[in-house]
Amino acid sequence: MASAFDIEEIYPDDGETSVRLPRRQVGPSPQGVAVTLLADYTLRTRAALPSAAIVALLAEAGVSSAGARTAISRLARRGVLERSRHGRHSSYRLSPTVAAELSAGGNWILTSTAGTTPWDGCWTIVAFSLPQDRSAQRRALRGQLRWLGYAPLYDGLWISPDELTPPARSRLAQLTLGAVTVFRARQAELDAFGQRAPIEAWDVDAIGREYEEFLRRWSPLASAVGPIDGAAAVRARTEVMETYRRFPTLDPRLPRELLPAGWPRQAARELFAAVYDGLAGPAERHVRAVVARHAGGAPPPDVRAHTTADMLAGVRADGCGPPPG
Repeated sequence: MASAFDIEEIYPDDGETSVRLPRRQVGPSPQGVAVTLLADYTLRTRAALPSAAIVALLAEAGVSSAGARTAISRLARRGVLERSRHGRHSSYRLSPTVAAELSAGGNWILTSTAGTTPWDGCWTIVAFSLPQDRSAQRRALRGQLRWLGYAPLYDGLWISPDELTPPARSRLAQLTLGAVTVFRARQAELDAFGQRAPIEAWDVDAIGREYEEFLRRWSPLASAVGPIDGAAAVRARTEVMETYRRFPTLDPRLPRELLPAGWPRQAARELFAAVYDGLAGPAERHVRAVVARHAGGAPPPDVRAHTTADMLAGVRADGCGPPPG
């Protein structure tokens, strides 16, 4: 089983957009931290932050000034950030496409770690065959399947206990061009020795250990969110998001019937919400203060801490507020 901490893309790549979010790495990357910071405090408003303020916030996260400026420049070249100038000062904000992707990703993070519905005992099976000279397409398909909650039972045969949804069907159709077949069926029990059960496509024990490590790491902080303020609050929210956002791919809502008793998915979700939302107020105040210091006399942009409620509500296509309806 591939660890979620090794998966290169957390959010989906439709293959048709002109922008690509930074690849997730083992440990924080300057580009990844920059995107997380901007999403955590400007996703609803798409406020443009002075480049000096972004550099200062990244410095508090352990990124050097040179590394921060390089990360901002690369994100702008890739279309993740939009640049504007006010005299000699530059500001950056999330592009509309990236804001929409981050909003969808945030909703997915929470809905994918919510409680599961009763399982009908059937598996969705995706079988594909792509020649070696189409390695880029094969890599994109595997990444998309992983993002959709599938795991490889065998090479070229991926499974999920969930039904194939219309959005998932559309995503796969864009990538495969007739090279994939999808089934929904029950497993047939065999008497043969060594039959592999579908659940073995996931390393359930390893997933459980990741949950337990998350609970050990963040439980002490959840009981002490009150005294945490300033840069420490911002840093903690960034770190807890960077860690928790990987769980939907690591544990794609496997049915309770297939999991050990006392599965810690819900406990981890509640702990994430307690830390992320509990630190929203002090973190927002600190980001506002840093941005105000670098605003060059202009009115500071609208900085608002994102919360789990915002993640569930999403934002409009223009990146401002919840979607209509």
